Amino acid sequence: MADERIVPAFCIGESAPDFSAKTGDGTTVSLSEYAGSKNVVLYFYPRDDTPGCTKEACSFRDNLERLNDTGTVVIGVSVDSEKSHRSFKEKYELNFDLLSDANHEIITKYGVQRTGKNGASANRVTFLIDKKGIVRHIWAPVNVEGHTEQVLEKIRELEL
Repeated sequence: MADERIVPAFCIGESAPDFSAKTGDGTTVSLSEYAGSKNVVLYFYPRDDTPGCTKEACSFRDNLERLNDTGTVVIGVSVDSEKSHRSFKEKYELNFDLLSDANHEIITKYGVQRTGKNGASANRVTFLIDKKGIVRHIWAPVNVEGHTEQVLEKIRELEL
């Protein structure tokens, strides 16, 4: 279960910290590459191929076209390895980037780290970042059920 005391490292209305990390295929992705052109749904999740994380990823997959139609891309981040991401992405035919934060740099920068019985991982938190790099909404903690619809509704509400 998600930690109800999640306190991200910054607030709505502030600039989202830039980052660079590798995907499962070894491509490097940075938040700054979307500046001026795309909104970003940056979602953090605990582990690849677990029930809640799979449900959340598949919901983003199934609704990616609707998100893309709003000028929005989806990026998932966990501490899993590039190899793990590659397998997870292939197994569920995920159509968006999953970034490996094995050194915990991004989860620390965003204030979403947690320590559990299997070591450090990410809390389930989603940030909606506009084309100017400003955080427009934060879901913390995330309830996987209906989350993608909440994100789409917020994008429409904010007219991003």
